[in-house]
Amino acid sequence: MPDPAPAARPPEPRPFIDADVLFAGCAAPSQHGASLVILRMAEITLIEAFTSQQVITEAERNLTAKLPRALPAFRLIVSRSLHIVPDPSPLEVQRFQGLADPTDLPILAAAVGTGCPWLVTFNLRHYRPGHPQVTVLPPGDFVLRIRDLLARMR
Repeated sequence: MPDPAPAARPPEPRPFIDADVLFAGCAAPSQHGASLVILRMAEITLIEAFTSQQVITEAERNLTAKLPRALPAFRLIVSRSLHIVPDPSPLEVQRFQGLADPTDLPILAAAVGTGCPWLVTFNLRHYRPGHPQVTVLPPGDFVLRIRDLLARMR
């Protein structure tokens, strides 16, 4: 008798990573910080992490100004861990008016446009009132959610 069909693998969790998390992960003094853990989970394909070109530009600019020695690690982590999506158009961003701080509207629009249910950032207040399709949470809370998802798979 033939083996039954293998169970379909559930899709990887899809977070959208903000610039402050990317900066913190690349500048982490330890391997145990939540921001770096998230990037490592993406590197090993446990999650499928996304970001936008605007986020990459902002994180690189901040690293250049504050911690230029971290730039090689930043570039390596980005290449191994993140799917970079184009920035949304001004018209796409306009649809989200009032849902986040004006400077962060393109990030929220990119997260929604990418279909990411989570936007991982330290700047929670910048994404208020937010969008119903995206939960905004800090890196530590996201890591706890992934731990919970893994525990339920046992």
